[in-house]
Amino acid sequence: MKDPGYSIFFMFGCLWIVLAIVVWALILKAEGQPLRVDKWVLVVTLPIVIPLIAAFTLAAIYH
Repeated sequence: MKDPGYSIFFMFGCLWIVLAIVVWALILKAEGQPLRVDKWVLVVTLPIVIPLIAAFTLAAIYH
């Protein structure tokens, strides 16, 4: 990556995405109950997240 500003922006974007996922999981978790992840969560989440990561990575490489 030739532009360091873009790299910093990309890393902060990834950090915000991770933080949003953690906060969302903590909000939905019932008090005193363990957080359970069903197989349908992965079936819905992976087809959304994988293309986003691929697009962001390609944009960062070929920018």
